[in-house]
Amino acid sequence: MSVSNPAITDADRRAEPVDAVLHKPVLAAEAIELLTARPGGTYIDCTVGSGGHSRLIMEKIGRTGRLLGIDRDPEALARAGKRLLEYGNCYRGVHGNFADISAIAVQSGFECVDGVILDAGVSSEQLDTPERGFSFMHDGPLDMRMDPTSGPTAADLVNGRMAEDIEEIIRRYGEDRMARRIAGAIVRERAKEPFITTARLAGVVEVAAGGRRGRIHPATRTFQALRIEVNGELEALERGIEGALGLLKRGGRIAVISFHSLEDRIVKNIFKEHAGWRESLESGGSIWQGKKPAVTILTKKPVMASDREMQVNHRSRTAKLRVAERSE
Repeated sequence: MSVSNPAITDADRRAEPVDAVLHKPVLAAEAIELLTARPGGTYIDCTVGSGGHSRLIMEKIGRTGRLLGIDRDPEALARAGKRLLEYGNCYRGVHGNFADISAIAVQSGFECVDGVILDAGVSSEQLDTPERGFSFMHDGPLDMRMDPTSGPTAADLVNGRMAEDIEEIIRRYGEDRMARRIAGAIVRERAKEPFITTARLAGVVEVAAGGRRGRIHPATRTFQALRIEVNGELEALERGIEGALGLLKRGGRIAVISFHSLEDRIVKNIFKEHAGWRESLESGGSIWQGKKPAVTILTKKPVMASDREMQVNHRSRTAKLRVAERSE
């Protein structure tokens, strides 16, 4: 049977993983404070977006400092460039994936830096642009690419992958117990007509999941899962953090903001591996064991947004900030 476009309510708008509101940098004050950005320092913003965190860093480091901004989205880079225009050559923007931070930094003359910030969330501008296809709030082409200039789209994925593959993606990245039913419905419906729009996919998922039962739209987890797969987000996060740690000076810091449990688990585990542990020796004493470069974790528990920030910026309600300092 055909499935009509779902009606999007105010509850849906509040329930999406990242709220489609005017973009505000999340945990900005906390991140910049823990990053200890200082005049004359050299920093990298791995996900420059519209330049919110970058501008705060530039205000701290001044015209004697340098900042490299990286983003997969050319439109985001353009917005950031305008916002940071007054800082001239002190700011440099580069189109690229932060997974490749090591190569990008070396090519840009940022081989050894005082700090790195990485905001793993999707920007509100991306969510609010129907043509980007990230959100079922706005009907648009089923795209979801953070870099719209390359790679397969979400439509390519749902129209071309086997049911088992789609199920695994939804189960792993969406943590949805209805993954098998949803994948089966997608395969049945695409046989009648390929998926092209976000609204049609959301409608199929809603019916497969048994309709609306609560505040969160049934398609929320599926859309998150497809976005993560399309953009290789978790793999990029791992590579990006490891690469960033290698670029830090001794005493340099990395601040990572994540927005769901899968991301936060990666950040936590990588920091833990590099923090290492002391292993006792049979001959006496102990030896440090761990992954190099060694770090000191500065946030034993993740920093969360204050009640006030969550009231004015719904996007911040799931955000977690973790910070580590290179200790060797």
